[in-house]
Amino acid sequence: MSQHKALLLSSPKGPLVIGTNTVPNPGPGELLIKVYSASLNPVDWGIKEYDVYVKEYPVVLGMDMAGTVVELGEGVSTFKKGDRVYISGALILQCKQIPDFMSFDDAAAVPLCLATAAMGLFNKVHGIGLFPPWENGGRGLYHGKPLVVVGGSSTVGQFVIQLAKLSGFSPIIATASKHNTEYLIRLGATHVIDRDMTSDMICIEIANITSEPIEVSYDAAGDPKAADLAYDLLSPGGCAVLHFRDEKKNRPDRRAAYVLGNAHRTANRNMGISLFSKLPALLEEGAIRPNRVEVLPNGLEGVVFGLERLKRGISSLKLIAHPQETA
Repeated sequence: MSQHKALLLSSPKGPLVIGTNTVPNPGPGELLIKVYSASLNPVDWGIKEYDVYVKEYPVVLGMDMAGTVVELGEGVSTFKKGDRVYISGALILQCKQIPDFMSFDDAAAVPLCLATAAMGLFNKVHGIGLFPPWENGGRGLYHGKPLVVVGGSSTVGQFVIQLAKLSGFSPIIATASKHNTEYLIRLGATHVIDRDMTSDMICIEIANITSEPIEVSYDAAGDPKAADLAYDLLSPGGCAVLHFRDEKKNRPDRRAAYVLGNAHRTANRNMGISLFSKLPALLEEGAIRPNRVEVLPNGLEGVVFGLERLKRGISSLKLIAHPQETA
């Protein structure tokens, strides 16, 4: 049987090593995709570091990828060999064709981070439960309501800003490094506050921008300080989207929603199908734009160093690997 190179995590918290896997044959309702671009996400290093989610080893990490269809399983009629596609995970319902104008790299930079932003804002489970802007009647529905995203230049924060713009939120206030201000304004932020300010100063800046109550905030940075800020700046009755559960965030006048971005989870699946069904049109329209990308050198070997960079922290860029460039 044919073999292909793969980056394998052989044991819990073990090293990542380049090995080989057997090329599978697609079963009924499945596709076989040759991957040309694979994007790195924080969950990838989190699985390796904390031994979560994975039950059987060895395992190939990674959620988001783009490539070409090389084989069709029985009953597949919506794709053909040679189609350029992107996918997050393994559900064919979340596999979509790449628009002609979009590269493999750009396509691979979208799915999981967009889903994380969307699940936090619009899913009723593990999210705030707002009405999504890609559904009929959703565009501009929250016109005039402010939204704050802490960590606006993160790969998730960039999509929070774009979805907030589609939903009509205004002002859209982001915290970020000053050098990312112009980029976030282009994505849809109306105001960018220097992330290096103290939390008290950021709250004062927000109050100077709007006198409307802050009912929606999103911690897109994923660290304790950002979570505290997103929660504390809320007005009574507001809700903050956070990444990590904190039992101290239980004030009776506000709530926290703890997002799970994986669209394959049962609680997220309907929202994921809804989002991914409309995503090709949103990309064609330019209403959703991918993260800026940086391609890692040396194919799969570059992933090891890329995950270390993610662990240390990186903003405004999505790291992409080209498996075909592995030596």
